[in-house]
Amino acid sequence: MSNINAFDAYLQRWGAQAAGEPFVTSSSDLLPVSLTGELEGLPAMIKISRDLDERIGGQVMQWWDGVGAARVYARAPDSGALLIERATGPKHLLRMALEGEDDAATTCICHTLDQLHSNRPSTPPEDLLPLAVFFRSLAPMAHREGGLMAECAKQADALLRDQREQVVLHGDAHHSNILDFVQRGWLAIDPKRVTGERYYDYVNVLCNPDLKTCADPVRFERQLAIVVRIAGLERQRLLRWVMAHSGLSAAWFLEDGLRSEANAELAVAKLAQQGLA
Repeated sequence: MSNINAFDAYLQRWGAQAAGEPFVTSSSDLLPVSLTGELEGLPAMIKISRDLDERIGGQVMQWWDGVGAARVYARAPDSGALLIERATGPKHLLRMALEGEDDAATTCICHTLDQLHSNRPSTPPEDLLPLAVFFRSLAPMAHREGGLMAECAKQADALLRDQREQVVLHGDAHHSNILDFVQRGWLAIDPKRVTGERYYDYVNVLCNPDLKTCADPVRFERQLAIVVRIAGLERQRLLRWVMAHSGLSAAWFLEDGLRSEANAELAVAKLAQQGLA
């Protein structure tokens, strides 16, 4: 558990009060807080990132300016620490997807991504990474593994060389990174620092490794159709991106020595491949 003393300077700086215990993720220390002053009583979160990608992702959150994403109330330029809007709603998209509301969960994600991808009046943050860099783990692992992963790498290479409708991407828009903000609806948190074709942001609806029904062919086809209809995407191109991302996700799992998890991702890639046949 994170030490609350690490947040003292930010509590004073932003006139916030602790509203719970601090906690730690793989890349950040977080503390739920309540705001004072003009924003009296509003729920917020202080996020101190230990990772450069996360800190630049915080700049993306600030640039989104609360449209489709949690609001950034303040940011410390020296450390990249954020004071952000905190979700308090009871609903969770992953739970919905597993308990009979999968269609509704997919719809919520699509609508949120549409807001994130909308035009902004200002220039995006600097130091964002092109999607090709994001995919750097796939080619060497595909060379080692061959088979379906090599086919995924071929799709990725072709798509990355011919990207369309490029936007600032969320980069990790799975069911647990879009939260229930009650009156403000479903909003995104924790973006990556990546730009590229907007199709890529929809793949986690179909490939989320935390959603154990992803390799169910009936579920896959149904959610694919919902994404295509709501987001206005070409079915075949989305299937190619699903293959590309499933291969990439499998590569990441293999880098961590997680063969069974990689195989689960490749099972989704197989469904996409069959849909392309």
